Amino acid sequence: MDIIISNASGKPIYEQITAQIKEQIMSGELQEGEPLPSMRTLAQQLRISIITTKRAYEELERDGFIESFTGKGSFVATQNKELFREESLKQIERSLMQAVEKAKQTNISFEELSDIMKVLYEGDE
Repeated sequence: MDIIISNASGKPIYEQITAQIKEQIMSGELQEGEPLPSMRTLAQQLRISIITTKRAYEELERDGFIESFTGKGSFVATQNKELFREESLKQIERSLMQAVEKAKQTNISFEELSDIMKVLYEGDE
C-alpha cells in the first residue's frame, strides 16, 4: 500500500491518507478482506503521529471502507456497491464544480460546457 503525504497540500494529513486508501479500495488495488498496516506501522512508515493514522482509520471505518477488530487489526470491508457509487458521485461532483467555476470565470456558456461534456462522455463515436 503506497501513500504519499504532501506537506504542500492544503489538506490535513489524515484526509490525504483517507482519500488515498479510499481510492486504492475503489480501484481494486486493495481487495476486500485485505489487511491494512497497523496504525503504529503506518505512522512509522509515513513518519507521522499515530493519532493521525488513528483518525484516518476511524474515518475509513465510519464511511464503511474498512473494518477494525480488536487484537486483529484493520481490513478492507466487504465491498458495498452503493457506497462505491456514492463515493464516485461525490468525486464527480467535485470535479464538475471545478469545471463549472472555470467555465464561468472564462465566460463559457452552459451550452458550450454541455457540448464539451457530451463530446467527452460519448468519445470519438
